[in-house]
Amino acid sequence: MSRLSQPSLTLALQQALIACRQATLDQVQPLGDDLYYRQAHPDFSPIGWHLGHIGFTEELWLLRHCAGYPPQQPQYHRLYAADGLPKQQREQLPNLRDTCIYLQDIRQQVLDYLPQAPLEDQARLWWFILQHESQHGETMAIVEALHRLSPLYRPHPAASKPLNPKTIKIPAGAFLQGNSDENTLDNEQPAFLNALDQYHIDRYPVTCGQYRHFIEVGGYDNPKYWSAAGWQFIQDHEIRQPLYWPQEDSSQFDPYPVCGVSWYEANAYANFVGKRLPTEAEWEKAASWNPQQHRHQPYPWGIEFPQGSHCNHHRLMGGITPVHAYPDHCSPWGLEDMLGNVWEWTSTSFYGYQGFEFFPYPGYSQTYFDGQHYVLRGGSWTTRPWALRNSFRNWYSPQVRELFAGFRLCGR
Repeated sequence: MSRLSQPSLTLALQQALIACRQATLDQVQPLGDDLYYRQAHPDFSPIGWHLGHIGFTEELWLLRHCAGYPPQQPQYHRLYAADGLPKQQREQLPNLRDTCIYLQDIRQQVLDYLPQAPLEDQARLWWFILQHESQHGETMAIVEALHRLSPLYRPHPAASKPLNPKTIKIPAGAFLQGNSDENTLDNEQPAFLNALDQYHIDRYPVTCGQYRHFIEVGGYDNPKYWSAAGWQFIQDHEIRQPLYWPQEDSSQFDPYPVCGVSWYEANAYANFVGKRLPTEAEWEKAASWNPQQHRHQPYPWGIEFPQGSHCNHHRLMGGITPVHAYPDHCSPWGLEDMLGNVWEWTSTSFYGYQGFEFFPYPGYSQTYFDGQHYVLRGGSWTTRPWALRNSFRNWYSPQVRELFAGFRLCGR
């Protein structure tokens, strides 16, 4: 991202904040009380809590920390603070109408302050708040999916076209990993040169058709494919298929990426076919490094900000699409479906790059540098464009299946 002049940056932030908020409101307005107030899973707060937390966080950082305003709506502070109430105590919430009024009041003050803000010092924090809302929008979509447990796979014309599931060779050499632009998050920074040996990586994420074979031949019943912890996990929870597995006539979704798998399941499938999960460095080089121009690019297709024609994101398609639905926007190496559709597990534990400095607080990333979380890359069908780029790092524990997550594989 090139550095913008103050007026251009002010306009860009204003437009992005307005568009992102409209997406949030469009997402929550159709919800009934059951979906809005009720917790769907012990690891996830109710949708209504996420909505209020968006406003609380915006007020905390932009109005209190930056503008110096006094605290507002103090009755909400313990409720909506991330370290306030335990998740199971977050169901007693203001109603949707009142929460939207709260968000609108905060947002209007933020937009009034923006033209006066010293963005040469604050821009990174403004981009963080925009992406914070984007990320909670995705979490709300996960909670909604857990409530409904309705199919996420959507009919698409590309489903009838043949796949070309070749493996692509990525030659040895250095590439620029990470991203030091001011609109990126702390765990993406600082960018650094990383030299990798030659490796082979699949053109597409693993499809439902491929994964069905694993299910049908008893992959969930054979401990030889599983780590000890993974085997114990699927036995304890009686898991026999991905969480979002198509239920009826699932063969029509063979060219779609498998979704709703834990890291344990992804790793077991890799063992089953004699391959492995990529490291996050291997994934990023395959997505971002342009070998002809010897440079990093923020998106597989280049530098253009994500649009609906590039990949499946921002809820534009309403669910998951085939892995080969966007063949004209592959990476420089020819890999497809690297951004959007489903997140992709890697074999890398989440950690800070050398020179990491937390921003804006340790609990955003640094708390999770514990060796107990694995990195996911790429984004999903509901990821908003402000949080969609080759260098973006997501992270979760290996047993989590609720994400819109699949995986692609590397050769041994």
